[in-house]
Amino acid sequence: MAKVYFKVLGCRLNQAEAERMAQGFILAGHEVVNDPTQADICVVNTCTVTRSAAAKSRRAAKRRRPHQKVVVTGCHSEVRPQEFRQADLIVPNAEKENLVALTLERFGLDGYALGMDYRPVGRLHLYPLVLDHTRAFVKIQDGCNFRCTFCLTTIARGPSRSRPAEEIIAEVQALAEQGCQEVVLTGVQAGSYGHDLDTDVGWLLEQLLTRTDIPRLRLSSLEPWSFKVEWLELWARFGERLCRHFHMSLQSGSNTVLRRMRRVYRAEEYAEKVTTIRAAVPGVAITTDIIVGFPGETEEEHRESLAFVREMAFAGAHIFPFSPRPGTEAATMPNQVPPEVKRRRYEEMKAVTDASAAAFQQAMLGQVLPVLWEQREADGVLSGLTDNYIRVHAPVGAARPNTVTPTRLTHVEGERVWGLPVVDEGPRPVSLT
Repeated sequence: MAKVYFKVLGCRLNQAEAERMAQGFILAGHEVVNDPTQADICVVNTCTVTRSAAAKSRRAAKRRRPHQKVVVTGCHSEVRPQEFRQADLIVPNAEKENLVALTLERFGLDGYALGMDYRPVGRLHLYPLVLDHTRAFVKIQDGCNFRCTFCLTTIARGPSRSRPAEEIIAEVQALAEQGCQEVVLTGVQAGSYGHDLDTDVGWLLEQLLTRTDIPRLRLSSLEPWSFKVEWLELWARFGERLCRHFHMSLQSGSNTVLRRMRRVYRAEEYAEKVTTIRAAVPGVAITTDIIVGFPGETEEEHRESLAFVREMAFAGAHIFPFSPRPGTEAATMPNQVPPEVKRRRYEEMKAVTDASAAAFQQAMLGQVLPVLWEQREADGVLSGLTDNYIRVHAPVGAARPNTVTPTRLTHVEGERVWGLPVVDEGPRPVSLT
């Protein structure tokens, strides 16, 4: 029996894939550990979205003990395999679903059998080292058909393709039966799900909510161009089971920058969709991704983007100073923005999104929201997530981990939102007057 350690870099899709790989090793009779120095095999799921992520991927692929085997997969090893010469095995993204069998075969480990499928669907083992016992990431789609000028995804993961619906439904139901409280649907371009199956993500959501017992379902992201207004009726029909959280990448609030990025929407179209979502789903959290310092971005374009982001009042944002990735069109564009200017613009954008995130939290204070309590943090405090993606804290003992409880948000202290579960007082008396 081998001991296997996972290091996951980057996106939730990488997390979902790592969970399935870990389940595969367990099904093959091996052990998954959380200490790399105790592992016989270290599996690194790499990321290439920024230079920082690429550097972390390289560092993670180093041996932690003599004779340890290192298996590398993911986007950075796909586009820069020469940087992982010391790895014992590099698994291309196209073969990632077969990583367990390929690893067992390469190292002559027990459990390998030609043709045996270690990709679990019906019988799953919850993997607490990536999966936190309460929330699971389930892959529904991979790849992308667009070619944004800053992105390596199309090169690293290939064209968009959907996972069979029955396989997704079976996995989600298996997770529900084992006590998982929330499933997050992930993909490179999750909103494009079904384009190759003559269906769409709205249909998939409806199937999962009607055919599985999963208490909560969350979409990890939706592309602005793939969002359909008709999907919104699902939030009215299924209530708290469908989380009130939309993550839609903006990247820039300047139309001229969006054109250089080769994004297929204008800021005005994005704003219209945000307005429609907020009108249909009260209390919804809309979060986003933003790039500052894109090649050629003028001070006027930056100010235009700042103003647009301020108007959108996002509940949260991931902000990235532009990071040129070799092999992308943007890396060779003229008028690259100096690092010190990118840093300043990052701080200015962060101040805007921090303020809107704080305002969103303040607006929720006093309300009773469903919180999925996850785990104790380092200082012993319990934490969990509302359906609209607010991280809530409570004293230990206030609620049981891996439960969803109505919780009144009471106050903000520093960077923490605090809440207390509401005791069920039973049915209220009916007034006859």
